Amino acid sequence: MSAAEGGEPAAIIWNVSDLNRMLRDLLEGSFQPFWVGGEISNLVIHSSGHVYFTLKDARSQLAVVFFRGAAAARQAGMKDGQAVEVFGRLTVYEPRGQYQLVAERLRAKGLGALQQRYEELKRRLQTEGLFDPERKRPLPALPRVIGVITSPQGAAIHDFLKVLGQRFANCHVRIYPAAVQGEAAAGELRRGLAFFNAAKACDVIIITRGGGSLEDLWPFNDEALARAVAASAIPVVSAVGHEVDFTICDFVADVRSPTPTAAAELVIGRKAELQERLTQLRRRLAAALTLELARLRERLQRAAGHPVFREPAHLIRMYQQRVDDLSTRLALAMRQGVERARNRLGRANGQLTALNPRNVLRRGYAILLPGDGPAVTAAAAVPLGGRLRGVLAEGELELMVTGKRDN
Repeated sequence: MSAAEGGEPAAIIWNVSDLNRMLRDLLEGSFQPFWVGGEISNLVIHSSGHVYFTLKDARSQLAVVFFRGAAAARQAGMKDGQAVEVFGRLTVYEPRGQYQLVAERLRAKGLGALQQRYEELKRRLQTEGLFDPERKRPLPALPRVIGVITSPQGAAIHDFLKVLGQRFANCHVRIYPAAVQGEAAAGELRRGLAFFNAAKACDVIIITRGGGSLEDLWPFNDEALARAVAASAIPVVSAVGHEVDFTICDFVADVRSPTPTAAAELVIGRKAELQERLTQLRRRLAAALTLELARLRERLQRAAGHPVFREPAHLIRMYQQRVDDLSTRLALAMRQGVERARNRLGRANGQLTALNPRNVLRRGYAILLPGDGPAVTAAAAVPLGGRLRGVLAEGELELMVTGKRDN
């Protein structure tokens, strides 16, 4: 740094672009997106689709730009003098050195009470666990019947059917007509859920409508509807509003889709993806069949080389010889068995002969038997005058005891 006259340091000279860029970075990094309310003036809806206006109150004003906000501005009926609330972030438009608010959403002023009710219900249902990912059910891979609850006259159903026809023209769709705006809408939406669940009339349910203001979408923030969605036995997709719109129904549904067209792609999948998946499966099946055929062909070749098929007569002769061997061994075993049985019989006969009491009687002995008792072995056992039967080797004698003598 060079010294200026008088010995003072030279001042840093910024160029305007660097300064505005630095201020933009500083401003964007210092403020999170926020809501600000005021009155519209100098409203311009540009042919590019962007919206420019000034937001002011009694003492100040703020430049606002709403990129691609023309549709939302027209739908909300924006005009000079209208009181609105705008959600956005602060930045600096560098070419003019002007700080401004880049709007992301806007709503008519006075909807703060609805927003408060929305946040309160959201917190309560979240505390109860109705938003928990664990209770969400997966969508069927390829539903046979899709149930749609919406207004038959709305653009949402036409967009949905158009995309569905492009993706999968032969899918069956059942539409339950219901109001999607106004006081009666929440009740009709609940009855649609009850109908599809009671009749088991579809594989997946889609609740849908196009975009709108917070008031327009308010039926989808109904507590009873939220609980009905959470209790549905059939998976539910919520496709309400635009991508920036969130309703209580979105949080409790099994799947939230940003738009009706996205819901159609979500539930049916892309036909090309399904076809590609089928092609891959077909290739895998063909490869598996080719491998199995090669394995079976190898088994057939091994079997053909087996002796059974190469020389069947040799195998027959081999088994004939084996039968002869077994027959010879059986005959020998039978002869040996008979001989062993004959020897055992001879030994048993000799033992019986030796033990036969008749053989003892032939040596001059006799067996004395009382009338009905066991053989007499002691003189004392028979009284004088008692009668005995004497068994001899040949015949028997009738005896009477006339006298006794001890040993």
